[in-house]
Amino acid sequence: MSHTLPSPAPPRMPTAAPRTGTALLGIALGYFMVLLDTTVLSVAEPDLARSLGSSTAGLQWVVTGYTVAFGALLLSAGAVGDRYGAHRVFRAGIAVFGAGSLLSACAPGLWTLVGLRAVLGVAAAACVPSSMAMISRLYPDPARRARAVAVWAAVSGAALAAGPIAGGLLVALAGWRAVFLVNVPLAALVLALVAGPAVRCPRGEREVDWGGQFAVCAALGLLTDALIAFGAHAVGHGACSAAGAVVAGALFVGRERREWRGQRERPERMDRRERRGASPVLVPAVLRAPGMTGMLVAGAAVGFALTAVLFVLPLFLQSTRGYGAVAAGVAFLPLTLPTAVNPLLVTGRLVARFGPRGPVLGGLALLAAAGGVMAGAASSGAPYPVLAVGLCAAGCGVSLALPALTTAVITLAPAGAAGAAGGLLNAVRQLGATFGVAVLGSFVAVHPSARGVGWGLLLPGVVCALAAVLPVALRAAGGRRAGRGGRSGS
Repeated sequence: MSHTLPSPAPPRMPTAAPRTGTALLGIALGYFMVLLDTTVLSVAEPDLARSLGSSTAGLQWVVTGYTVAFGALLLSAGAVGDRYGAHRVFRAGIAVFGAGSLLSACAPGLWTLVGLRAVLGVAAAACVPSSMAMISRLYPDPARRARAVAVWAAVSGAALAAGPIAGGLLVALAGWRAVFLVNVPLAALVLALVAGPAVRCPRGEREVDWGGQFAVCAALGLLTDALIAFGAHAVGHGACSAAGAVVAGALFVGRERREWRGQRERPERMDRRERRGASPVLVPAVLRAPGMTGMLVAGAAVGFALTAVLFVLPLFLQSTRGYGAVAAGVAFLPLTLPTAVNPLLVTGRLVARFGPRGPVLGGLALLAAAGGVMAGAASSGAPYPVLAVGLCAAGCGVSLALPALTTAVITLAPAGAAGAAGGLLNAVRQLGATFGVAVLGSFVAVHPSARGVGWGLLLPGVVCALAAVLPVALRAAGGRRAGRGGRSGS
């Protein structure tokens, strides 16, 4: 009797990887859109000011209306993603961002545009920490996660490369309103890419502290208003806003301390309803993670430097050196191209092999040097190639620091808190960006000459240098405390 071997089963096609790759592309394009909204607007500032009759203070609010809402709400947006499922929050944020961009293109006046920019900031806050939580879920292996973050940063970094040039072309063809319209088809594409079942993030149980979130939004908004008002010589207005910021900040700190104390004193055997009490806006476990403070300070410094340069230099090039919108966009290529190329080709490999600390410190050092070069070029009237050297150093610094910071914060975060940690990192970045625009814009408004712009551009370099030194100082202080504790214990 003959025996026939059963025919082998057809090989199973690997379907998970393509679905994962499609989801990663959609997540990266979502962040691309969020960043593009900032960079594409930078070269449109002069045309927007002429169209709406805006002063420098008005332009500052067009930018900071977005970054204040973005940065402040990021403090809780990560917790919202952890609570309701990061993929749901991400999709909702993308949909609102697309609709808000369409309305921004139709804004009839300056303050309507500022309000709509705040709506875009709310939507962006929903997207970014959720995207990092989704990446953490898609790629649980640290090495693969580092490469995925590099892809995410490279695709999103392309927004910095495309933004100024695209903005210049759109302004030259159709005016500043066109820069918002590009977000509408992008939002539709992102929603299509992340619609599949490749990633599902679980829901959490703890509620969000909306009262604390309102207090921190009020504090940051009033502080930004005070900085802008002082720059416009409105001393009374600035003093009132500063006083309000102090009151709101005190309310926020008091509320956070009560929440933290309640979490410490609450017994472990509490019932389910008690466990679902409101979380503090600042998650203590994330803040206490070793090395987290230095990474957050570095993130704020990078945000301060990048956004301050993107706000001031387009105005300087177009008003002082006579560049058109397209020429100003092209002039930023030395800054923006490294952010699109380096994360994937250089930074991702460095982080995967050596860890994130070295690239973070290297990026801060490059940004500090770039501030000095750009300051000298602007104040001395040096030709564009000298300014381009500073811009290139800044672009390399940003492209080293940001992907490494993202990987570091996700890795340092306690289990189940990736969304909160990602929200905190992006919050401090956006808050740094807010203060960069407010401080440097106010300084240049008071000192509008080329020399004043040069002195202003020196400030981001100083901030980045201090951020690079701070972790070393914190470790030294921690070592001294540990030594004293050991001696007293002996």
